[in-house]
Amino acid sequence: MGKKICELCLSPDLGGLELYMMRASRYLGDTCISVINEKGKLRSYYDDTNYRYFTLKRRYVFSAWLTARDLARIIDNESIDILHLHWTKDLPTAIIAKLLSKRKPKVVQSRHMTMTRFKDDVYHRFLYRNMDLMLTVTHQVKTQIEKFIPLSIRPKVETLYIGAEQPIIISEEENRNRRQELGLADSFTVGIVGRIEPQKGQYLVIDAIEKLIHQGIDARALIVGHAMSDDYLTALEQNSVMRGLKDRIIFTGFTREAQAMMQLCDVMVLATENETFGLVLIEAMMCGVCVVGSDSGGPLEIIDDGINGLLFKTFDSQDLADKLLLLHENFTLREEYAVTGKAKALDIFESQKKFAELQKRLQQA
Repeated sequence: MGKKICELCLSPDLGGLELYMMRASRYLGDTCISVINEKGKLRSYYDDTNYRYFTLKRRYVFSAWLTARDLARIIDNESIDILHLHWTKDLPTAIIAKLLSKRKPKVVQSRHMTMTRFKDDVYHRFLYRNMDLMLTVTHQVKTQIEKFIPLSIRPKVETLYIGAEQPIIISEEENRNRRQELGLADSFTVGIVGRIEPQKGQYLVIDAIEKLIHQGIDARALIVGHAMSDDYLTALEQNSVMRGLKDRIIFTGFTREAQAMMQLCDVMVLATENETFGLVLIEAMMCGVCVVGSDSGGPLEIIDDGINGLLFKTFDSQDLADKLLLLHENFTLREEYAVTGKAKALDIFESQKKFAELQKRLQQA
């Protein structure tokens, strides 16, 4: 029997980080329990399932230690050996729970976010001295950790890429039908998947589509994801109408069928300013769809520019439009990138391989 693992994520939101935690817990199976936010969006993935989980109320400021106390009780009652967290804001809760518990489990963090400042104050020294292992999602993040956390307090740091699930490939008939239902018809379709917020760069895709249309190309954008702000979504929609793009920009809202939506696209774009990793790129590559990503952050470790996709200058909608024009005009090149991209994704980023590696790292912590 292996070590007992607790997957911890008290984030109220639902994005790549939260879904990765959920998938990891399912892969780990009987050796694992999950602890999630009682009011968080992750709960819908646990309710009415056989996966064992506990919910906690995330408290703030002076009463925050009560959450750590409750977590410590779960650790002791469930004989937890490894406490694995993902959301950086859960780190104080995890460390205090470790110290309050009788079992004193090892604390492992999967670091999904960048680190941009030196962490040598009393507060961070307390946290990092009590952490046992940090798994960074890219080599870039590992370099940042080694730069900003002093060696004297730094836990062991290793890189472990996030993996993507192999998709269910929809039939050509279903693909055509879905495209018709969404109003895509035979248009050159550019997709972008993720939370709708300025940092994700949906506006850059809209700008690029407008530039393609001005060159006589029948292009549309498929924007998939939930809006973090209704006002921002409304502004994007109104701006699209004012620019004569009302029927060219399709907003689908949140869906659990993101990879099916990706398969409706000719090209998938990740336009974030500085994406830590870029899971949606890998998911698209798994689907056999050509990808274009911004030339900063995680995409640099996923896309080999000109081999299995293209990189565009961050924030530069003209350069993005130029890359999309190239792929529109050269179907053979687009297909070549799609094939080589899928091969790389299956070889390096396939989720079962990555979760098996995660399990090994946790058991060795």
